[in-house]
Amino acid sequence: MPKLTAPQIKTALSTVPCWKKRAATITRRFEFKDFPAAIKFVNKVAVLAEKAWHHPDIDIRCSKVTLTLTTHDEGGLTGKDFALARKFDRLV
Repeated sequence: MPKLTAPQIKTALSTVPCWKKRAATITRRFEFKDFPAAIKFVNKVAVLAEKAWHHPDIDIRCSKVTLTLTTHDEGGLTGKDFALARKFDRLV
């Protein structure tokens, strides 16, 4: 999947309003009531990521989970990143 242009990224960001662009990535922090709830979420993320064969960077801090997406093979953001971000958003 080809790397998106700046205008395409701007349009795609409107479909994932809780995500922020940082350099060549998009990132979102999710907050949960406690650590077990955060881990349940991460396990669901893992299932979706494996099915898509596209894996986020995951940072777990107690009840907070930060996901970061980019398409390393393309050197930036692609439609795969935004499609997976939308799937992750539907988990909460």
